[in-house]
Amino acid sequence: MALTEAQIKQLNIQFKGIPPAEIISWAVEYGNKPVITTNFRPYEVAILHAVTQVSADIPVIWCDTGYNTPKTYKHAEELIERLKLNIKLYVPKQTSAHRDAVMGIPLIDDPRHAEFTRQVKLEPFSRAMEEHGPDVWFTNLRKGQTALRDSLDILSLSKDGVLKVSPFYHYSDSQLDSYLREYDLPNEHNYFDPTKVLENRECGLHT
Repeated sequence: MALTEAQIKQLNIQFKGIPPAEIISWAVEYGNKPVITTNFRPYEVAILHAVTQVSADIPVIWCDTGYNTPKTYKHAEELIERLKLNIKLYVPKQTSAHRDAVMGIPLIDDPRHAEFTRQVKLEPFSRAMEEHGPDVWFTNLRKGQTALRDSLDILSLSKDGVLKVSPFYHYSDSQLDSYLREYDLPNEHNYFDPTKVLENRECGLHT
Protein backbone atom coordinates (compact mmCIF):
# COMPACT_ATOMS: atom_id res chain seq x y z
CA MET A 1 0.00 0.00 0.00
CA ALA A 2 1.37 3.40 -0.96
CA LEU A 3 2.47 5.70 1.81
CA THR A 4 0.57 8.92 2.36
CA GLU A 5 2.32 12.29 2.53
CA ALA A 6 1.62 12.38 6.27
CA GLN A 7 3.21 8.95 6.76
CA ILE A 8 6.25 9.99 4.73
CA LYS A 9 6.62 13.15 6.81
CA GLN A 10 6.49 11.13 10.03
CA LEU A 11 8.98 8.57 8.74
CA ASN A 12 11.39 11.34 7.74
CA ILE A 13 11.32 12.61 11.32
CA GLN A 14 12.01 9.09 12.60
CA PHE A 15 14.76 8.39 10.07
CA LYS A 16 16.78 11.57 10.67
CA GLY A 17 20.02 10.49 12.32
CA ILE A 18 19.40 6.80 11.66
CA PRO A 19 22.30 4.94 9.96
CA PRO A 20 21.79 4.58 6.18
CA ALA A 21 21.93 0.77 6.44
CA GLU A 22 18.83 0.75 8.65
CA ILE A 23 16.92 3.05 6.29
CA ILE A 24 17.91 0.86 3.34
CA SER A 25 16.85 -2.32 5.15
CA TRP A 26 13.46 -0.78 5.89
CA ALA A 27 12.99 0.31 2.27
CA VAL A 28 14.01 -3.06 0.84
CA GLU A 29 11.54 -4.75 3.18
CA TYR A 30 8.82 -2.23 2.29
CA GLY A 31 9.21 -2.42 -1.50
CA ASN A 32 8.45 -5.20 -3.92
CA LYS A 33 10.56 -3.97 -6.85
CA PRO A 34 13.33 -1.70 -5.59
CA VAL A 35 15.98 -0.28 -7.92
CA ILE A 36 18.93 2.05 -7.57
CA THR A 37 19.97 4.57 -10.20
CA THR A 38 23.50 5.79 -10.72
CA ASN A 39 25.63 7.88 -13.05
CA PHE A 40 28.90 7.22 -11.18
CA ARG A 41 29.27 10.88 -10.27
CA PRO A 42 31.23 11.91 -7.15
CA TYR A 43 30.17 10.04 -3.99
CA GLU A 44 27.87 7.67 -5.88
CA VAL A 45 30.03 4.84 -4.56
CA ALA A 46 28.55 5.43 -1.08
CA ILE A 47 24.95 4.70 -2.07
CA LEU A 48 26.01 1.82 -4.34
CA HIS A 49 28.00 0.23 -1.55
CA ALA A 50 25.39 0.80 1.16
CA VAL A 51 22.45 -0.54 -0.85
CA THR A 52 24.24 -3.59 -2.27
CA GLN A 53 25.39 -4.55 1.24
CA VAL A 54 21.70 -5.00 2.06
CA SER A 55 20.43 -6.22 -1.34
CA ALA A 56 23.30 -7.63 -3.40
CA ASP A 57 21.33 -8.33 -6.58
CA ILE A 58 19.24 -5.14 -6.72
CA PRO A 59 18.96 -3.79 -10.30
CA VAL A 60 21.39 -0.89 -10.74
CA ILE A 61 20.10 1.36 -13.52
CA TRP A 62 22.88 3.25 -15.27
CA CYS A 63 21.69 5.81 -17.81
CA ASP A 64 24.93 6.58 -19.64
CA THR A 65 24.66 9.84 -21.59
CA GLY A 66 27.68 8.86 -23.68
CA TYR A 67 29.55 11.97 -22.56
CA ASN A 68 31.31 10.69 -19.45
CA THR A 69 35.02 11.32 -19.02
CA PRO A 70 37.48 8.43 -19.48
CA LYS A 71 38.14 8.54 -15.72
CA THR A 72 34.44 8.19 -14.96
CA TYR A 73 34.13 5.17 -17.26
CA LYS A 74 37.16 3.54 -15.59
CA HIS A 75 35.69 4.36 -12.17
CA ALA A 76 32.38 2.78 -13.23
CA GLU A 77 34.09 -0.40 -14.39
CA GLU A 78 36.04 -0.62 -11.14
CA LEU A 79 32.87 -0.31 -9.04
CA ILE A 80 30.90 -2.74 -11.21
CA GLU A 81 33.59 -5.35 -10.66
CA ARG A 82 34.35 -4.61 -7.02
CA LEU A 83 30.74 -4.35 -5.81
CA LYS A 84 29.42 -6.99 -8.24
CA LEU A 85 26.76 -4.57 -9.42
CA ASN A 86 23.72 -5.93 -11.24
CA ILE A 87 24.03 -3.23 -13.91
CA LYS A 88 21.13 -2.46 -16.25
CA LEU A 89 22.61 -0.16 -18.88
CA TYR A 90 20.46 2.35 -20.77
CA VAL A 91 21.87 4.61 -23.46
CA PRO A 92 20.39 7.20 -25.84
CA LYS A 93 18.90 5.91 -29.09
CA GLN A 94 21.34 8.06 -31.07
CA THR A 95 25.10 7.81 -30.69
CA SER A 96 27.02 10.75 -29.27
CA ALA A 97 29.07 10.89 -32.50
CA HIS A 98 25.90 11.32 -34.57
CA ARG A 99 24.51 13.92 -32.18
CA ASP A 100 27.80 15.81 -32.11
CA ALA A 101 27.66 16.09 -35.89
CA VAL A 102 24.12 17.46 -36.08
CA MET A 103 23.60 19.22 -32.73
CA GLY A 104 26.69 19.21 -30.56
CA ILE A 105 26.17 20.04 -26.89
CA PRO A 106 23.88 23.08 -26.84
CA LEU A 107 24.43 25.74 -24.21
CA ILE A 108 21.82 26.07 -21.47
CA ASP A 109 20.23 29.13 -23.10
CA ASP A 110 20.08 27.41 -26.50
CA PRO A 111 16.50 26.34 -27.41
CA ARG A 112 17.92 22.94 -28.43
CA HIS A 113 19.21 22.22 -24.92
CA ALA A 114 15.84 20.84 -23.78
CA GLU A 115 15.78 18.38 -26.67
CA PHE A 116 19.40 17.45 -25.98
CA THR A 117 18.54 16.71 -22.34
CA ARG A 118 15.53 14.65 -23.39
CA GLN A 119 17.62 12.57 -25.78
CA VAL A 120 20.62 11.84 -23.58
CA LYS A 121 19.03 11.59 -20.13
CA LEU A 122 15.25 11.82 -19.81
CA GLU A 123 14.27 9.34 -22.54
CA PRO A 124 16.70 6.58 -21.44
CA PHE A 125 15.66 7.11 -17.82
CA SER A 126 11.94 6.99 -18.68
CA ARG A 127 12.53 3.80 -20.68
CA ALA A 128 14.40 2.23 -17.77
CA MET A 129 11.73 3.06 -15.22
CA GLU A 130 8.97 1.82 -17.51
CA GLU A 131 10.74 -1.49 -18.07
CA HIS A 132 11.55 -2.10 -14.40
CA GLY A 133 8.40 -0.60 -12.87
CA PRO A 134 9.93 0.04 -9.43
CA ASP A 135 8.01 0.97 -6.32
CA VAL A 136 11.17 1.99 -4.44
CA TRP A 137 13.94 4.08 -6.03
CA PHE A 138 17.24 4.53 -4.19
CA THR A 139 19.07 7.75 -5.04
CA ASN A 140 21.97 9.73 -3.61
CA LEU A 141 20.12 13.05 -3.36
CA ARG A 142 21.50 15.22 -0.59
CA LYS A 143 20.43 18.40 1.13
CA GLY A 144 22.38 21.42 -0.09
CA GLN A 145 22.84 20.23 -3.67
CA THR A 146 20.07 22.29 -5.29
CA ALA A 147 17.07 24.37 -4.19
CA LEU A 148 14.74 21.56 -5.27
CA ARG A 149 16.62 18.94 -3.30
CA ASP A 150 16.55 21.15 -0.23
CA SER A 151 12.76 20.81 -0.36
CA LEU A 152 12.90 17.00 -0.30
CA ASP A 153 13.99 14.61 2.46
CA ILE A 154 15.19 11.05 3.06
CA LEU A 155 11.86 9.83 1.69
CA SER A 156 9.95 11.60 -1.07
CA LEU A 157 7.63 10.72 -3.90
CA SER A 158 8.56 11.00 -7.57
CA LYS A 159 6.12 12.61 -9.96
CA ASP A 160 5.02 9.06 -10.88
CA GLY A 161 4.40 8.07 -7.28
CA VAL A 162 7.57 5.99 -6.80
CA LEU A 163 9.02 6.19 -3.28
CA LYS A 164 12.45 7.82 -3.55
CA VAL A 165 14.83 6.84 -0.78
CA SER A 166 17.94 8.95 -0.15
CA PRO A 167 19.68 7.38 2.87
CA PHE A 168 22.55 9.89 2.83
CA TYR A 169 20.27 12.93 2.46
CA HIS A 170 21.59 14.69 5.57
CA TYR A 171 25.26 13.77 5.01
CA SER A 172 27.87 16.41 4.22
CA ASP A 173 30.82 15.81 1.89
CA SER A 174 33.07 15.34 4.93
CA GLN A 175 30.72 12.71 6.38
CA LEU A 176 30.71 10.87 3.07
CA ASP A 177 34.49 11.11 2.95
CA SER A 178 34.55 9.38 6.33
CA TYR A 179 32.21 6.67 5.03
CA LEU A 180 34.46 6.09 2.04
CA ARG A 181 37.54 5.88 4.26
CA GLU A 182 35.81 3.45 6.61
CA TYR A 183 35.11 1.03 3.77
CA ASP A 184 38.18 1.88 1.67
CA LEU A 185 36.04 2.98 -1.28
CA PRO A 186 37.31 4.98 -4.26
CA ASN A 187 35.76 8.28 -5.32
CA GLU A 188 35.81 10.04 -8.68
CA HIS A 189 35.58 13.82 -9.09
CA ASN A 190 36.41 14.08 -12.81
CA TYR A 191 32.75 13.93 -13.81
CA PHE A 192 30.92 15.81 -16.57
CA ASP A 193 27.16 16.10 -17.00
CA PRO A 194 26.39 17.82 -20.33
CA THR A 195 22.77 18.45 -19.31
CA LYS A 196 23.57 20.42 -16.15
CA VAL A 197 26.91 22.23 -16.58
CA LEU A 198 26.36 23.94 -13.22
CA GLU A 199 26.34 21.80 -10.07
CA ASN A 200 23.30 23.56 -8.63
CA ARG A 201 21.16 23.03 -11.72
CA GLU A 202 18.61 20.22 -12.04
CA CYS A 203 18.62 18.02 -15.14
CA GLY A 204 14.95 17.02 -14.94
CA LEU A 205 14.98 13.54 -13.40
CA HIS A 206 13.83 14.75 -9.99
CA THR A 207 11.46 17.51 -11.07
